[in-house]
Amino acid sequence: MFRDRFWWSLILSIPIVIFSPMVAHLLGYHLPAFPGSTWIPPVLGTIIFVYGGTPFLKGGWKELKSRQPGMMLLIAMAITVAFVASWVTTLGLGGFDLDFWWELALLVTIMLLGHWLEMRALGAASSALDALAALLPDEAEKVIDGTTRTVAISELVVDDVVLVRAGARVPADGTILDGAAEFDEAMITGESRPVFRDTGDKVVAGTVATDNTVRIRVEATGGDTALAGIQRMVADAQESSSRAQALADRAAALLFWFALISALITAVVWTIIGSPDDAVVRTVTVLVIACPHALGLAIPLVIAISSERAAKSGVLIKDRMALERMRTIDVVLFDKTGTLTEGAHAVTGVAAAVGVTEGELLALAAAAEADSEHPVARAIVAAAAAHPEASRRQIRATGFSAASGRGVRATVDGAEILVGGPNMLREFNLTTPAELTDTTSAWTGRGAGVLHIVRDGQIIGAVAVEDKIRPESRAAVKALQDRGVKVAMITGDAQQVAHAVGQDLGIDEVFAEVLPQDKDTKVTQLQERGLSVAMVGDGVNDAPALTRAEVGIAIGAGTDVAMESAGVILASDDPRAVLSMIELSQASYRKMIQNLIWASGYNILAVPLAAGVLASIGFVLSPAVGAILMSASTIVVALNAQLLRRIDLDPAHLAPTESKEERTTPTPASTAVH
Repeated sequence: MFRDRFWWSLILSIPIVIFSPMVAHLLGYHLPAFPGSTWIPPVLGTIIFVYGGTPFLKGGWKELKSRQPGMMLLIAMAITVAFVASWVTTLGLGGFDLDFWWELALLVTIMLLGHWLEMRALGAASSALDALAALLPDEAEKVIDGTTRTVAISELVVDDVVLVRAGARVPADGTILDGAAEFDEAMITGESRPVFRDTGDKVVAGTVATDNTVRIRVEATGGDTALAGIQRMVADAQESSSRAQALADRAAALLFWFALISALITAVVWTIIGSPDDAVVRTVTVLVIACPHALGLAIPLVIAISSERAAKSGVLIKDRMALERMRTIDVVLFDKTGTLTEGAHAVTGVAAAVGVTEGELLALAAAAEADSEHPVARAIVAAAAAHPEASRRQIRATGFSAASGRGVRATVDGAEILVGGPNMLREFNLTTPAELTDTTSAWTGRGAGVLHIVRDGQIIGAVAVEDKIRPESRAAVKALQDRGVKVAMITGDAQQVAHAVGQDLGIDEVFAEVLPQDKDTKVTQLQERGLSVAMVGDGVNDAPALTRAEVGIAIGAGTDVAMESAGVILASDDPRAVLSMIELSQASYRKMIQNLIWASGYNILAVPLAAGVLASIGFVLSPAVGAILMSASTIVVALNAQLLRRIDLDPAHLAPTESKEERTTPTPASTAVH
C-alpha cells in the first residue's frame, strides 16, 4: 500500500513542484504558462492529499481518539493545515499568500517513502494466532458403531471416539482408548524426540501420531483444548505489549504538542498586537513546517539499514520495537532443547560387556536399527559409521520389527539382537550386568537415554543417547554475561538434567520441570522482579512467552507459531546471534537519537522563527527558507543512517568460541524411550 501510494504521489508531485511559484522563485526560472496551468498544483495536490494522505489521516484520527498523539497525528495535522491554507490561497479568500501545494506534495511523498522503507524492512508477518489455528486438522474420523465417518472438527463433542491414523494430527484433546504410538509433539513442546503414548495416556490436539493408528476419546474441544489455551495466552500477551510506543512516536508526540502550543501562542500574540492577518499566516506556517521531512525518514532509514545488516548476519527483524528494546535487556531466557542444544540425538557413551568390543557392539546395534526411522536409531547408525571398527563391519539384519516404546528386534549374523530401553528390559525380565551398572547409572543420573543391546537373551552392552550442547552456546553465555546481561534457561526436563546443563554452561538461573503452559508465567515472574526479558524459543508452547517478553526471539528452525509470535527470528541455530541483535540495537538506537536530534533541531530553530520571535528586528522565516532548512536536515539524516553499514555483526567475531577443539560436551537430555 505504501509503495504504490509513494510512486503515484511522486509522479504527481513533479508537475506540482515545477509549477510552484515559490520553487520557481528559489531556482530562478519563469513558470510555464498556458490556459489552466495555475490549476495544476491545486488539482494534483488535492489528489495527493486524498490518495497519498489517507493512511496518515486515518492513523492521525486513531491516535487522536486514543489520546496518544504520535507520528501519524503530526503528519495529519501538517498536511491538513497545508491543504486548507493552500485552497484558501488558490481561491483568493482573505488575500492570504499561503501557497503550500508543493510542500504538501513533498511532505506526503517523503512520509510515504519513510513508511514504505520501514514496512519493507520489517516485512509482513501473519498472525501467530492464525498459525496456531493452522495446527488443527479441518476434519476428523469419528468412530460410529464400529465404522468411521469423516466430520468437521467443529462437530466433535466430549466422549466422541476418533480414529487417528499414522501420520495424522490429533483433532482434539483426549485419552487413548485403544492402541499405542509415538507422537511428534514438537509443534507444542519444541522437543525433537517423539513421545510414546499408550492406552490411557492423554494426547493433545495438533500433535501427530508418527507410527501407529490409535483410537482416542475426546475430552476437550474448541476453546477448551490446550492449543486454545495457548491461543488465549498469546492474545493476552499481545494485548499487554501493544501499548508500548516506539521512539519515533514519542518524539513525534512531543513535537506535536510543541507545534500546537507554539501555534496557539503565535496566534494569540499576533492578534493581541493588532495583526490578525499575520496571526493567520504565521500560525499556518508554524503548523506546516512543524512536521519536518527528516523526522519521517529518521527512524525508517535506520530500521531499513539495520534490518538489511541484521539479515546478512542471520537475524531477521519483524518488529521495530524489538530492535529498540534489545539494548535494554537485563536477562536472556533460553529454551534449552534446540536452542542451547542441538535438539537431535547423538550417541555420547558406549559400554560393552566383557568379551565384546565397542566396535562390535555398535555394529550389531546399528545393523538392528538400520531399518528404523526413529531419531535414536539414526543416532546409533551415525555413531557406528563414525567408529573405526564398527564402520568396517559390513553386517546386515533380517526380520526387523519394532515395538513402540520398547525397542527393535532383528536377526544379525544368525543371532537375535534386541535394542531398547527400560520397558524392553522389564518385558523380557533382563537385568543389567554388574560390570555395566556403574556406567549406566551415571548416564541415567545425568538424564541420558540408556539403550541396552541384547544378543540371544544376554545383555552385551549399552549406549547413552543425549542431546548435545551446541559448540557456540558457551561462547554466547559468556559473551552475554560479559556485557552485564544475565542468562537463564527454561526447560521441561527434570531438575538433574537442567541443572547439569546450566552448570556446564555457567548459566545464572535455571527453570526446570516447567509445564508447557507455564513458560509464559516464568517470563512474567522475571518481569515482576524488575527485569527486562528477551525470550529465545522454538516451540508452540514458547509462543505466549515469546509474545510476553520485551523481545521474543525465535529460532528459524523452530515452529511457524514460534516465529510468528516473535519480533526477531534467528535464521541460523547459532545462539550467539543474540549478541548480534544487542550490538545492532545499541548502534541503531544511537543513530535514531542522532537523527532525531537533527530532525527536531530543525523544528527547535525553525518554529520560533516562523512564529516571528525576531520580527521586531525585521526577520521572519519565510516558507522558502524553511524548505531549504528542511531539505538540509533530511540529507544529514540520510547520510548519518548510512554509517550503520560499517558495523560488524558477525556472531563469530562478537563471541568467539574457545578453540577448534572446543568441547562438545553432551547435555543431559530427557531419557528417550525407544
